[in-house]
Amino acid sequence: MNQEMPSNPKSVEDIFRDYSGRRAGIVRALCYDVHEVYELCDPEKENLCLYGHPNDMWEVTLPAEEVPPELPEPALGINFARDGMDRKDWLSLVAVHSDSWLLSVAFYLGARLNRNDRKRLFGMINELPTVYEVVTRKTPMKDKPVMDIGSKSKVSTKRSSDGQVKSNSKHVDEGYGEDEDEHSDTLCGTCGGSYSAEEFWIGCDICERWFHGKCVKITPAKAESIKQYKCPNCSMKKSRQ
Repeated sequence: MNQEMPSNPKSVEDIFRDYSGRRAGIVRALCYDVHEVYELCDPEKENLCLYGHPNDMWEVTLPAEEVPPELPEPALGINFARDGMDRKDWLSLVAVHSDSWLLSVAFYLGARLNRNDRKRLFGMINELPTVYEVVTRKTPMKDKPVMDIGSKSKVSTKRSSDGQVKSNSKHVDEGYGEDEDEHSDTLCGTCGGSYSAEEFWIGCDICERWFHGKCVKITPAKAESIKQYKCPNCSMKKSRQ
């Protein structure tokens, strides 16, 4: 029996939030948790898929058993190509398939949107770099950016050994332009966007990933009062424990 479409389709904003969360999970998997993903994708196992979940998490697992599935499924059998390709090329291939899957899920959820809303949804999605773009402009095997971005940016934050936030808004290195180029491969742990000295960034004291303030809803003023910042993912892990 064919699966029924939801009678009340989600709004453009709801679908975009779903897309952004799934995309963030996949970006994390292919850029920061590379070693773990690589080990999980054992060619000796059955057909495996890489899923991104709306809560910014990822999962490598078997495809859904129900037919037809509740949502479009990711590329099947990504593990089989792992050992036959250069690791960088394999990650790029998974990234391309992941982009295709993310779009298919978004437009499945938005199938009942009108023409203007579909156009607006795609416009919002198109403002973000694709997973492929994020993966191919970053060294795949670098697990996470741990450099001290804070001392290089007018608006980023830096932490001392006691966890206090220090602002660098008044002190800029003479080699400011060179420093920005040096850290241009740093990506936001949520949206995958590249580092820019013109934007406010904040680093997680637990996983040491960096984030746009706007992506984790932290303003420079709010950051000043935070003694130890935990990103949404680390906060979620702690609450589960």
